[in-house]
Amino acid sequence: MSLRLGGSPLIFALSAARPSQTRQVTMIVKNAREPSLHSAIGRAVRAIRTRHGMKISDLAAAADLSIGMLSKIENGGISPSLTTLQAISRGLAVPITWLVSCFGGERPAVFTKAGTPGAATVLRSAPCRQLLGDIRSAGLSVEPHLITMHHETNTFPSVGREGTIFLYVLQGTIAYRHGDQIYRMAAGDSLIFDADILHGPDELIELPFRCLSIMSCRQGA
Repeated sequence: MSLRLGGSPLIFALSAARPSQTRQVTMIVKNAREPSLHSAIGRAVRAIRTRHGMKISDLAAAADLSIGMLSKIENGGISPSLTTLQAISRGLAVPITWLVSCFGGERPAVFTKAGTPGAATVLRSAPCRQLLGDIRSAGLSVEPHLITMHHETNTFPSVGREGTIFLYVLQGTIAYRHGDQIYRMAAGDSLIFDADILHGPDELIELPFRCLSIMSCRQGA
């Protein structure tokens, strides 16, 4: 008897099967849907490298790895060691947590559309980045920045340390990624999220783009 996911044949097969068979079918379906850790790491490495405008040879040189090994890692062919992950994270200038955050459960970002206060959905020339102040007290550091981008070639500044980031769009439109979620943000929209999860713009939709970015973290992080 054939099985089809999401159709009545699967429901019939499960209801007619013995308990041990039901558990076996459930495990097969679950395992088919869950990606392996090294596959998730490979996708994250490729996504960050591409966003940085790096060729695979550039990252291989920066991480002191062979192009062949790095290619296998990005394609999910091998499971990298912790030492290799550290080398790759240094080559990409991002926290090592960014390379593994897309696997398993993620702490969601909170997205608020303009005009709906309190409503939340759980879910490269350098731009102008103006530091608006810096408070460091009681073990906490808070850094507000005004970010302005006029050209598609601008690189949105990324923060490579643990903490929390609050983005508030003042002008323009951007598609911003946090983990596996992409948020289309326009003037008045805001996003607050954990910085130790892979994040950054996927597309600059409308320029010029201006936003307020507030980074808070523990001192020394």
